Amino acid sequence: MIDKYAVIGNPIVHSKSPQIHEAFAKQTNQDISYKTVLAPLDDFEGTVRDLIIQGYKGANVTVPFKFEAYKICNSLSARAVSSGSGAVNTLKFLNGGKVYGDNTDGVGLRNDIVQNLNFSIANKHILILGAGGAAHGILNSLLGASSIMIANRTHERALELVMGIQDFEARASTFELLDRPYDLIINATSAGLTDTALPIPNIIFGENCLAYEMMYGRETPFMAQARANGAQVADGLGMLVEQAAEAFYIWRGVRPQTAPVIAKLHNA
Repeated sequence: MIDKYAVIGNPIVHSKSPQIHEAFAKQTNQDISYKTVLAPLDDFEGTVRDLIIQGYKGANVTVPFKFEAYKICNSLSARAVSSGSGAVNTLKFLNGGKVYGDNTDGVGLRNDIVQNLNFSIANKHILILGAGGAAHGILNSLLGASSIMIANRTHERALELVMGIQDFEARASTFELLDRPYDLIINATSAGLTDTALPIPNIIFGENCLAYEMMYGRETPFMAQARANGAQVADGLGMLVEQAAEAFYIWRGVRPQTAPVIAKLHNA
């Protein structure tokens, strides 16, 4: 019997997750099916319950449902709790209709940066642009950094995020007040969706800086500014594949190889 999985979102037609998980299944000889599910904005929980009734084994969750997904979980992974984000992106359906939740975004980001881009996070000065859910979800993946600066349009929102960090030095700023170079800059804002340029100064792009755009599939103003200032630039496609690989491992107990899948998607 084929085990069924899905990705839930709204919108969802653009999702590359079916391609990724089909490639993982073929590579690891796992007999699964994987499809996209468009959930009504006002009934995410009902959608999940329907999948459970239909015998699904698990699901990925994308915008705008990651916070709702957290709330319906009966149990959570340690990293989902420690991230403090109140969001999960991976659900595993257990016996009795119970739901287990995990957040693989942070490990997906770290694996892409460290393994695929060969960029060490250790002892680096890191700047995160944005203080929303995306920023929350990746903080626990940055252990080993020398310092973290969180910059946001409003200082209060950045400060709220900083106050929840206990494992390393972190400070808060607005975009305009940034005044020094960084080794790694992660754009966790959604500005790229509307091709909006962030009000960030060029000085932030330090020597040998990696500028990481969490979005994928388009050249954003952030990426263009980073290139113009000599930074190494990467988008979030590798993170997408890496977080999917972690979800696949949670479900199936086997780790797929990500490099050939990332290469295939880049070539496409």
